[in-house]
Amino acid sequence: MAYLLGVDTGGTYTDAVVLDEGADRVIASAKSLTTRPDLALGVGRAIDAAIASAGVSARDIAMVSLSTTLATNALVEGQGGRVALIFIGFDTAELGRAGLDQAMKGDPVLFLAGGHNHAGVEQQPLDLALLEAEITRLAPEVTGFAVAGAFATRNPAHEIAAREAVRRLSGRPVTSSHELSAGLNGPRRALTAVLNARLIGMIDRLITACEGHMTSLGINAPLMVVRGDGALVSAALARERPIETILSGPAASIAGASWLTGEQNALVSDIGGTTTDVCLLKDGKPMIDPMGARVGSFRTMVEAVAMRTTGLGGDSEVHLLEGLETGLHLGPRRLMPISLAARDYPDLVHGALDQWLTVEAPGEQDGRFAIPMWQAAPPPGLTPREQAVADRLMTGPLRVTDAVRTRLEYPALTKLVQRGAVMIAGLTPSDAAHVLGRLDSWDGEAAHKAVALFARRRNGRGDRIMASPVALAERIVTRLESQTVDCLLEAAFDEDARDWSPETPERLTRHPLSVAGLDGHQGVVRLSLTLGVPVIGLGASAPSYYPPLGGRLGTRMVLPEHAGVANAIGAVVGQVSMSATGIVTAPGPGIFAAHLPDGPQRFGTRDQALAAMEAHLTAVASARARAAGVEEIRLSVARDVSEIAVEGQPMFIEASLTVTAQGRPRIAVTTPA
Repeated sequence: MAYLLGVDTGGTYTDAVVLDEGADRVIASAKSLTTRPDLALGVGRAIDAAIASAGVSARDIAMVSLSTTLATNALVEGQGGRVALIFIGFDTAELGRAGLDQAMKGDPVLFLAGGHNHAGVEQQPLDLALLEAEITRLAPEVTGFAVAGAFATRNPAHEIAAREAVRRLSGRPVTSSHELSAGLNGPRRALTAVLNARLIGMIDRLITACEGHMTSLGINAPLMVVRGDGALVSAALARERPIETILSGPAASIAGASWLTGEQNALVSDIGGTTTDVCLLKDGKPMIDPMGARVGSFRTMVEAVAMRTTGLGGDSEVHLLEGLETGLHLGPRRLMPISLAARDYPDLVHGALDQWLTVEAPGEQDGRFAIPMWQAAPPPGLTPREQAVADRLMTGPLRVTDAVRTRLEYPALTKLVQRGAVMIAGLTPSDAAHVLGRLDSWDGEAAHKAVALFARRRNGRGDRIMASPVALAERIVTRLESQTVDCLLEAAFDEDARDWSPETPERLTRHPLSVAGLDGHQGVVRLSLTLGVPVIGLGASAPSYYPPLGGRLGTRMVLPEHAGVANAIGAVVGQVSMSATGIVTAPGPGIFAAHLPDGPQRFGTRDQALAAMEAHLTAVASARARAAGVEEIRLSVARDVSEIAVEGQPMFIEASLTVTAQGRPRIAVTTPA
């Protein structure tokens, strides 16, 4: 009998489920805290618990599939490794487009002459001597390189030369933009390559952790990874292209929601520790974003589900807004809940909280701790101030006020947090839920102390923001529910077919008429605002926060069994889908160019060029599908041909071809003992 094992690693929990393939049902599930920096511990504990609960042999596991929100969380929180961008054929002004300068965050950029034009013809020779010298200089300071060349999708020669130089001289991971997208927008391709380079180390550690535990248990089965569009890819491909795993967890949750509920049309809202992900399920399938996956402020060129990802979760940072009245806001940064930090470091956390509670007016950083996340040593390439903060944390977690000695060092601590080297522990909705008795996972006493300390803060009138810890905890949970309603309405307005211009979904959600409609205003004017589809709530904390939302939005709230492990379920019910895209252009009269990896190949007719491109793409997509374990491949070809009419006759401009190879991954066959 064959069983399928699904694993989902989120910012707070790692989930595992075992499905009986023949009966098509969940027979066991388990949760374990995600353990950073050593992900193997949390992955192993979740897998072990699920297999033990299922009462099956590890040898009977026929396939393992992995989804994760780690990549999504990293982009939302601005984390990831330090990278260098090799920018070929672009000027400095291009760095300001597509959010590329924001994505670089001060990391080095090497501007090189070179690149190609729209026809794939070299504009200037690539300066290999300068390139090699800069690679040698930068390699010790970075964790990886990204390469983007002008019109590289028309001719990738310079990107390939730079990629090979990086591999030869540095040994660091390198991402070439043309390998991620066939699009022409150079800065957006560069952005996608930069984000991919930042994520390589993180995703590699996760896959290594999963593979290592599979080996230790004797699981001889293929390991698949969920891509952002819900398709499965091989672990090897996910290592090379971790950017394609952004929205992996949410994509898996959509598949899990459909499988669990049978709903065909609904808004799916998945709350995790770091983010809330909302997607429209239409006719049983998730909508795909034609513009590329958007995460936080970044619009990538990676195909993924049309998901609105917001930095709002059970572990979101609680902010006190300035003003005369008490106002709260949650996120977008994730903190380690105080209740969890106290479980791991009880003496430090309780001792500090008790001391802070003896003071009438807490300081700005009271109630916060800095937790080092490295295993042996801090990451390379730190500034002197960053190194000074890291040195103090070498002995273990500290109060933030002990880790940072001067105000000039606070930006250094922030940089360490952005790089994933340090995590801040502080007040979160998870702590509020412990105070209210909705959660009992960690140290409830510490949560109560942390909420009591925060309640002593002062508003603009000089008054305490809340009279009691319980009142503040209720206010925090109410705020989470309110921001979740905003997430759902923004997604609904965005997905609706009506043109709401010039208003944006965000402004429509907060418009006074929308608020009055939610309130059911009954006066001279009667207003109501409801959702036209049900909401499926997913995530371990969904039962704690989501029940009131249905009433507020005037719709049915669906909280399915196994909602807390829907991502892990979705990880094993998908299919492999490998696509390859290419361009055919007409650089001159009677000339048709197929832009292939070795450079443009010219043909005398349009059909010859299209046939050559289709044959190439079919071979590439089929090879990728076979490498992912698909034996029975289904091929589909999509052509987008641009032509204009000249004197009544069609004139070919260009064509984009996409070949997709699909199928279920091979299921391992166990050999009787």
